[in-house]
Amino acid sequence: MAQCEQVLTPVDGVVARMRALDAALPARDGVAVFNRVYLTVTRAVDRRIDAGLFPDTRAVITLDVRFADRYLAAVDAAAEGRRPPACWRPLFHFRRHPGVRPVQFALAGINAHIGHDLALAVVDTCRTLGCEPVDLEDEFEAVGEIVLSLEERIRDELVPGPEVLSITDPLTHLLGAWSLDRARDAAWTAARALWALRRLPDMATEFVEQLDTAVGFASRMLLTPLPD
Repeated sequence: MAQCEQVLTPVDGVVARMRALDAALPARDGVAVFNRVYLTVTRAVDRRIDAGLFPDTRAVITLDVRFADRYLAAVDAAAEGRRPPACWRPLFHFRRHPGVRPVQFALAGINAHIGHDLALAVVDTCRTLGCEPVDLEDEFEAVGEIVLSLEERIRDELVPGPEVLSITDPLTHLLGAWSLDRARDAAWTAARALWALRRLPDMATEFVEQLDTAVGFASRMLLTPLPD
C-alpha cells in the first residue's frame, strides 16, 4: 500500500514562520510571548483544516493566512526599522520592559491582532474570494471558537495562581477590563462596516486609521508596567 503524502497548505508556511520566530526570540521577549500563543492557535486551526472540519476549507485557509500575514508584516516592519501599525507599536515598544508580565504581552498582542487585523483580514479575504462578509461568517465563528477555547488555557499558563494574584493586585483589574469575546464581536462589526465603505475610499481610510489608533490605545493600557 502506498504511503499518503502530507498535503501542505499556506497555513503550514505561516506555522513555519512562527516557529522560526519562536526559535530566534528570547523567551521573555513580549513578542515571543504573543507569538507562542498565536502559534498554538494556528496549529489548532491547521489540524482542523487537515481533518476537514471546516465548512469551506478554501475560505478558512484564505482568512487564516490573510490574518496571520498582518501580524507577520508588523514583525517585519519593526525588525527593519519601519513603523508598524499603531495597534502593534505598544507591544514592540514595551517588549523588554521588566515591569510588564507575560500575560500582559499575550493580551496586548491578541488585542492588536483581533481588534484591528481581523477586520481587515475579513475584507482582504472577501476581495480575494469575491464574496461578502456574510459568506465568511461560519468560518469566522469556527476560528473564533478555537481562539476562545484557548483563552482559558492562556490565562492558566500565564496568570499567577489565586494564592499570588489577589483582588487588590492591579493585574486583576487589567484582566477583568478586557474580553476576547467582546473584541471578536467588535472585529466582525468593524469588518462589515469597512466592507460597506469599500466604494468610499477616503472614509474607509479614515475608519481604518481611527480603528488602528483606538486599538493601539487599548494595547498601551494593557501593557501598563506593574509592581511585583
